[in-house]
Amino acid sequence: MDTIAPIRPTLQRERRIPLSAGPAAAAAARNQVRAAVYAWDVPVDASVAILLTSELVTNAIRHEAGGKIVLVITCDCGLLRVDVLDTSRSMPVVVDAPADAETGRGLMLVASLSTDWGCYRTRVGKAVYFTLAFHADP
Repeated sequence: MDTIAPIRPTLQRERRIPLSAGPAAAAAARNQVRAAVYAWDVPVDASVAILLTSELVTNAIRHEAGGKIVLVITCDCGLLRVDVLDTSRSMPVVVDAPADAETGRGLMLVASLSTDWGCYRTRVGKAVYFTLAFHADP
């Protein structure tokens, strides 16, 4: 008997969550990404998605020029994508931080653990994003 494995739907899903640029924002963003990964049954490493989200939100808080941060979680065409929008106009730069530095390695983590990452200008500031490709179903 021939059987065909079920195919994951290519239905696009999206959540937009406004966050206050304060100490609780990173935890709230981690919770939202964790909830989306599990609710949508996204075949990615949730711990990596949560870590990278935390890095982007922490950077947004650190460099925020005031106002809100918006977390956008999208699942489409075999990718989980997380965008963090803020009102700062300065674009992020990957630095070659020494191993013993207490800060400066966040974007290196994002670059090394994500499928893709980048940034773009928005009407009111900028957005930084990463993607994670779906793992093959076992």
